[in-house]
Amino acid sequence: MSEAIVVIKIGTGVLTREQDGTLDEASLVRLVTAVSELIVSGVPVVMVSSGAVGAGVSALQLDGYPDDTASRQACAAVGQTRLMHAYENIFQKFRLNVAQLLLTAGDLDNEQSSGLVMNTLHKLLEKGDIVPIINENDSVSVEELRVGDNDMLSAKVARLLQARLLVLLSTVNGLQRKDGSVISVVSSIDDVTSHVREDHGKFSIGGMASKLEAVRIALEAGVETVIAGGRQPEVLNDLVAGAEVGTRFTKNSS
Repeated sequence: MSEAIVVIKIGTGVLTREQDGTLDEASLVRLVTAVSELIVSGVPVVMVSSGAVGAGVSALQLDGYPDDTASRQACAAVGQTRLMHAYENIFQKFRLNVAQLLLTAGDLDNEQSSGLVMNTLHKLLEKGDIVPIINENDSVSVEELRVGDNDMLSAKVARLLQARLLVLLSTVNGLQRKDGSVISVVSSIDDVTSHVREDHGKFSIGGMASKLEAVRIALEAGVETVIAGGRQPEVLNDLVAGAEVGTRFTKNSS
């Protein structure tokens, strides 16, 4: 099954409203619809979903992404339940169930624990009607909140599963040139690093630089990777089929 698995990472900016960080239900419905269509067509999908911290910001009545670890962890604790509840309600409309896996860096860096994670994911996917949804365990994982993000987590999950494709859904439609046009295909990551801008959303951590780090990890494991716009998830089907959507990093790009 591994060679057929598609890992889809959804960024915070795709799931939440820019002005206040609350969950954007319309965006969630479009995303879940697109993922459900993939699964119904026979594609096993593992999701790595950001959005927990952003979803919890409004509950703590904050006006932006908190700087201190305690507040971020509190936001994550509240937001994760909101996020999974939303996923569960929408996926049920397509007769699909969801499974939550909260991981820390150590869960994937140790052969024994990573083997358990892999076995769990394979068992869930075998059912055919269960969507594993992974997130970093933000409420206890200090390291992730300080320097990491779910781009890296999704790459490690894709590497663990030897997935056939990793899709990083973002608020941008791919890696952009300085004139704003999207680079369709990348054959060498080193050739495109000059196009990276150090920016990220108000309620998110990662930016394009972290995405390219994640892309490199995936490619080194033989996993083709695409960065695409998550606000138009209806392109997922074509993207998985190999269409020129977003920026595709071929396996020899590393």
